[in-house]
Amino acid sequence: MPTPPPESAAPGNSRVPGMVLKAFFPTCCASADSGLLVGRWVPEQTSAVVLAVVHFPFIPIQVKELLARVQQASQVGVAVLGTWCHRRQDAEESLGHFLEGLGAIFSHEPWLQLCRERGSKFWSCKATRRQAPTCPGAPGEDQVMLVFYDQRKVLLSQLHPPVALPDHQAGDAMAGAGGLAAVFDTVARSEELFRSDRFDEGPVRLSHWQSEGVEASILAELAKRASGPICLLLGGLLSLVSAASACRVFQLWPLSFIWSKLSTCQQLRHRLEQLTFVFSTQKAENPTQLMRKANVLVSVLLDVALGLVLLSWLHGKDRIGHLAEALVPVADHVAEELQHLVQWLMGAPAGLKMNRALDQVLGRFFLYHLHLWISYIHLMSPFIERILWHVGLSACLGLTVALSILSDIIALLTFHIYCFYVYGARLYCLKICGLSSLWRLFRGKKWNVLRQRVDSCSYDLDQLFIGTLLFTILLFLLPTTALYYLVFTLLRLLVVAVQGLIHVLVDLINSLPLYSLGLRLCRPYRLAAGVKFRVLEHEADRPLRLLMQINPLPFSHVIRTYRLPSCGCHPTHSWGSLCRKLFFGELIYPWRQKGDKRD
Repeated sequence: MPTPPPESAAPGNSRVPGMVLKAFFPTCCASADSGLLVGRWVPEQTSAVVLAVVHFPFIPIQVKELLARVQQASQVGVAVLGTWCHRRQDAEESLGHFLEGLGAIFSHEPWLQLCRERGSKFWSCKATRRQAPTCPGAPGEDQVMLVFYDQRKVLLSQLHPPVALPDHQAGDAMAGAGGLAAVFDTVARSEELFRSDRFDEGPVRLSHWQSEGVEASILAELAKRASGPICLLLGGLLSLVSAASACRVFQLWPLSFIWSKLSTCQQLRHRLEQLTFVFSTQKAENPTQLMRKANVLVSVLLDVALGLVLLSWLHGKDRIGHLAEALVPVADHVAEELQHLVQWLMGAPAGLKMNRALDQVLGRFFLYHLHLWISYIHLMSPFIERILWHVGLSACLGLTVALSILSDIIALLTFHIYCFYVYGARLYCLKICGLSSLWRLFRGKKWNVLRQRVDSCSYDLDQLFIGTLLFTILLFLLPTTALYYLVFTLLRLLVVAVQGLIHVLVDLINSLPLYSLGLRLCRPYRLAAGVKFRVLEHEADRPLRLLMQINPLPFSHVIRTYRLPSCGCHPTHSWGSLCRKLFFGELIYPWRQKGDKRD
């Protein structure tokens, strides 16, 4: 917060300049009638936060009762900070002298005296102290820096921690953030003071941001009254669904495996947790939790709306029937292409010399599995349209549920590719492990299973002979196995890439904070990253006047701060771990394993 430099003392004058006092004044009170300044004094920041102006006529005891009631409700030390004089006519000159005498009734140190000159844009600001100064040369008045702020925006905004700065700026940033937090917290907790307007017939008349009329909406009030019974009813239904899903029947081995591996089940569980959180009867503890509830509610509503759009598109013009008719020919075409690929591998692919015996065994093995898969597809073809009809109907639960079902259908339709990949990976991994173990045998080493390290070992001649023979056989059979493994791994990675795109779209809908982004786009002041000050007046013998403006939070910081957790049922690999698994033949599972770590 900028602070004007102290004026240098004149030669021969030993008077010490007074401290600079920052007075935060609401812009809505700039044209208010004369009266008392009500607010909070922050001694740590040497600041006075003005919240409202009390107008004449008033009884001092009634003003004190109002402040005590506000202080008890908001836990904010609200007090009379000084006087406000708005000189509009010549007859009001005597009012200024009357206001100066109110300091004896409402004692406060320091006592602010703000005055707006008649017919002029200039202001006069004084902060007097009735107690005798401790230093002999100290003045009885302090310099005042007047800071105007928009009370409504500060009340509705939420101040976020400052972005990380370099070390030489960290201390100043934390100090400035602490002062701003005190201002924002004071205004936010003083809502009890802003509930009265000029239409109320109370004993005390105030001027603040709602003095012309309290903001209210009939729809908002109806939603507040109906939210309690609706949350209670939906919370009870969701608790019954949660209890049914936790039944012991679903914890048996086949059902528990399916529940933990299918994307659809994981997405349904994630949505159930989100709905339970939104419709819980417990009140939000802080603004962050309230914002998270709003983000989850908007995400669920948008998901259901997109699902209904997809449902209407699928059931219009018999598109489900067309998809069912095209699905079996596509599956046959894919199977035929795989047959051609396996037959190409059984010959001399790209002119490579393969081991003919192993090549024929592997080729016939994969062709037999393809024949079984084609028979299975033709057996299921009469039921495909009914299955797709029920899948399309599930889109009413949300677009993410429909996408998760699509991912599971792709996994089922490409199950033969996954089996080919598993066969090739297991065979390739077996040969790689055998070659590495026999290579250690040549060097006189062995793998110590107990200590998990490589130790020295002495082998006799028969062991070295058998090891050499096995190493030669595995080494010459490795190219044939590696070629089959490479081809089916590329096909598997293609399927994983398609499923990965679907999972990215599902996670985007699940985790994107849409409500926060809408607030940042439509009402940027609601998400405050800090403030900036614009100089309104800086003249000699006049108080410095600044205008405080709110800096909105950047969009990237909004996403990082309010991003919702996703279901996380699919595995995440770094490029290093993925390449290592592919080279050594380790399986890349389509789901997350218990021992997997997030990279």
